[in-house]
Amino acid sequence: MFKKVIIVFILGFYSVFCSAQQVRPSKSSEIYRELKTLKQLPKVLYLAAHPDDENTGLLSWLINDQNVETGYLSLTRGDGGQNLLGTEQGAALGLIRTHELLEARKLDGAQQFFTRAIDFGFSKNTTDTFKQWNEDSIIADVVWVIRKFRPDVIICRFPPTAAAGHGQHAASAVVAEKAFKLAGDKTAFPDQLKYVNAWQPKRVLWNTFRFGAVNTTAENQLKVTVGQYDAQLGMGYGELAGLSRSLHKSQGAGTQSVAGIKTEYFSHVIGEPAKATLFDGVTKTWTSQGSADIDQSLDKIISTFNFNNPDQSLPALLVLRKKVMALKDADLKKDKIKSLDNIILSCAGFMGEVVTNQAEAVAGEHYNFRLNLISRAENPVVLDNVKWLSQSESFNRKLSKDSLITIQHDIQIPADAALTEPYWLAKSPTNAATFSVPNDTLVGLPEAESPLNVLLDLKIGSDKLQVKLPLSFKKLDPVRGDVVEALRIVPALELKFTQSLYVAKENEDLHLSLNIKVNSSKKFNNGKVNLMYNGEWLGGADLNSLNGKDTTIDYIIPKTKLTSIKSDRFQLDANFVADGVTYNKKQILIQYPHLPSLQYFAPATVTVMKGDIQAKVKKVGYIQGAGDFIPEFLRIAGIQVDVLKDEDFYGNIDESAGNGSQNKLSQYDAIVLGVRANNTEKKLGRWMPFLWSYVKAGGNLVMQYNTNQDTTVDQLGMYNFNIANKRVTEENAEVKFLNPNHKLLNFPNKITADDFKGWVQERGAYFPDQWDAAYEPLFEMHDTGEEPLQGSTLYAKYGKGNFIYTPLAFFRQLPAGNVGAARLFFNFLSAQKN
Repeated sequence: MFKKVIIVFILGFYSVFCSAQQVRPSKSSEIYRELKTLKQLPKVLYLAAHPDDENTGLLSWLINDQNVETGYLSLTRGDGGQNLLGTEQGAALGLIRTHELLEARKLDGAQQFFTRAIDFGFSKNTTDTFKQWNEDSIIADVVWVIRKFRPDVIICRFPPTAAAGHGQHAASAVVAEKAFKLAGDKTAFPDQLKYVNAWQPKRVLWNTFRFGAVNTTAENQLKVTVGQYDAQLGMGYGELAGLSRSLHKSQGAGTQSVAGIKTEYFSHVIGEPAKATLFDGVTKTWTSQGSADIDQSLDKIISTFNFNNPDQSLPALLVLRKKVMALKDADLKKDKIKSLDNIILSCAGFMGEVVTNQAEAVAGEHYNFRLNLISRAENPVVLDNVKWLSQSESFNRKLSKDSLITIQHDIQIPADAALTEPYWLAKSPTNAATFSVPNDTLVGLPEAESPLNVLLDLKIGSDKLQVKLPLSFKKLDPVRGDVVEALRIVPALELKFTQSLYVAKENEDLHLSLNIKVNSSKKFNNGKVNLMYNGEWLGGADLNSLNGKDTTIDYIIPKTKLTSIKSDRFQLDANFVADGVTYNKKQILIQYPHLPSLQYFAPATVTVMKGDIQAKVKKVGYIQGAGDFIPEFLRIAGIQVDVLKDEDFYGNIDESAGNGSQNKLSQYDAIVLGVRANNTEKKLGRWMPFLWSYVKAGGNLVMQYNTNQDTTVDQLGMYNFNIANKRVTEENAEVKFLNPNHKLLNFPNKITADDFKGWVQERGAYFPDQWDAAYEPLFEMHDTGEEPLQGSTLYAKYGKGNFIYTPLAFFRQLPAGNVGAARLFFNFLSAQKN
């Protein structure tokens, strides 16, 4: 499993790693908690399947009340979910949710881990899940995290049964138990033992729950009281948990901060049973581990800690450091020295950063950086040496108390510096459900450590510490103030089509445009842009010199060439060749206010849809839903789309005329409600009567899927239907046409079984399970071994118009360029034209 890597040890120092872009001192209350955590030896690993599965209330209690080092292992990064913030899906959504978890961990204090498993969407049982996931591979990843983190107690959020409510949930419990059995076995995954030692946790517990009507708790289970008030936090742990969980913004997982104590329940799974506490039989203190002098030193440091002058603890902390450095247990020493060094730096009030004014940099080029340093300790911290990537410079300079020093330095980014992107997205996945990781020792990490760091050698008293400062970008934002983010390494040149996909119309040439973005100061001489299909050259353009300027290239693919391409969905590739170097990357940049700027790269490709795709509508009104790309798709297809606002609904409604349409709505061939519009658009309640009047007067209303969570309107249709958690997760599930002659299946496109080929991730979710007799279901479908479902599309005539409710996953199919899904969706839009 594990590839050979080179590990460099710096003798005489211990590297202090800070995942943020600055090293900053913790608050006194945080230092105090870190000291109490340093005194505790147990560790807990909480394990589940997705971002937001974790019990943040329990995590907050373990860390802040029990002062136990705690980590959350999420098997996936949430790639298969929905996005309430924007149009990102798949890998991009997983990246967003990874960082939402990291922001949550900053609040509750837990560590964060992942495996290589890709969230492929909802699955109904472990059999379905392990058809996608390689069980042995995921178990190996969990074993690696256990051996590296060394928890004494593992707590699962879910059981391995149907009570888990999701196949991936249940699978997390399955792999937890199997990994527990293997982590201490030296014959299991022996390649890992080059880097870590075998480790046997004491037990695995299941944190039972009450979720809605499902109650898995029992009074004979182990019980723990959590949620207590913490004066240093100014809130209870349940309140802190609500704040932490509410950072899962892309999921709309905002949670109340609930004050007061509550009971958590635990059922034994495997290992030594716990009778009184989670930590029965676990070595808890330094004294029980044989290091009573460390316990005594910590007791004195904690009891005399001065919240106003934490630097007064430095002499005792440095003495303690020597005792910890003398430990024979190398793993324990490594863990505790890392924590202790962070405490020492915080007590010294040390801040360090290496920043430039540019957010992006190109390998091989020079940039001016500022090294900003300050210490607030009475006894000085000494800057001994600075290593500027490849150049060392001696200083032997005392940092005067509370006096900022700034050192300017020109740094050349190494010519072989890798592009800045998540390590799990740097290579194509090994299969549809497992990320390909370039170096197996990265497994488990939420993100890789920055490879571009300035190293500081500091002296505090007689001790030497090495501090690692990543190269960063800093700017003053007029709203947010100082913004410090990772310096992003980008290609010297990027290419990107101006549209995310194209729709080629029959008997017409295809017009497309390609943006070329120049990030480098170098000149690109004798450059040529190439457009390729399946290795075949379709066209190009010679660019003698870009001279540092961006440009846009327009192409026309003749209809004769399009006709020769037999596929109804194909991919075009673009590249730029200059001076013997080929550039073929496009940047995906994700920016939301609650997250740092996120970046990864993909090939400069675009999907083209072609074939018999007819739409008989010209103008559509759209009520925006959650993370909806469909309005953009319709515009690409040549349809005018207006996103409706409050003022569009109000006019002089003439009920006596029987149409109620004397407002802007009557101009639209169809009105579409985006996915989860009833969950996200809080004005929908007062808009619905106008929409019903629009349909009654002859309009066409198409409503996509909604859930029953946080709804605005109780009755969505003119006739009642009941939304249920019914879904078809098999994207290739057979579809039965209940009335093949129905107008929605014949105009303007003849819909056949072929139109349901090539769907991605799922057929649909949240199908109605009951509906008024006025509705006519169009399809029947089901997952393997389950009862047929007919709620994937409901049609009703109302007055002179049409109402269609369809929880089919068009929001996934249309961005993917699925031609059959587009043909069906256009039929729905065109219902009133038939």
